[in-house]
Amino acid sequence: MPAKKSHAMLLGSFLLFGSSALMAAPSASMLANTCAGCHGTNGISVGPASPTIAGKSAEYLKEVMEGYKSGDRHATIMNRIAKGYTDEEIALMADYYAALPFESAAEKQTFDSAKIEAGSKLYKKNCSKCHDENGTLAEDDSGILGGQWLPYLQFTMVDYRSGRSEMTKKMKKKVEKLNDEEIESVLQFFASQK
Repeated sequence: MPAKKSHAMLLGSFLLFGSSALMAAPSASMLANTCAGCHGTNGISVGPASPTIAGKSAEYLKEVMEGYKSGDRHATIMNRIAKGYTDEEIALMADYYAALPFESAAEKQTFDSAKIEAGSKLYKKNCSKCHDENGTLAEDDSGILGGQWLPYLQFTMVDYRSGRSEMTKKMKKKVEKLNDEEIESVLQFFASQK
């Protein structure tokens, strides 16, 4: 076979293979890497304003991302980011993060022990039916609150109480009964979980 012809065939094969590789759908880990800037490597947050997303249920993660994408869920930036993903990509990322272990940020924070104790009692009375196992159970599909960064929990509660984020009727009824100090105690209780 003449050299020119074999080079042309080789170049054509390379272009064909290369273009199909470029057109391949991104993998779950590739998609998840785009979240690392805010949510940390493997979804373990290192900053107090962003939650750890590793270990949350896939159903919860999909629901949250769909809420951001549709605009039904309040966000500072996530609503714009979520619009850039297809439903299939959101499902891939949700499954990816759900399979990773959650890592508590409790040991990286300081708390008021009296508030944790008061928060424990308030949790048992008001929150335990939906946020099982001190807010650490992913399977309850209400997000992992136990072991999250305290500032993240505080910012989220501000959004709920101001009406920027919608609470379920059950949660709203419970939250409205609590004063600021009681809410802070519950949040410190959740954030202190290891």
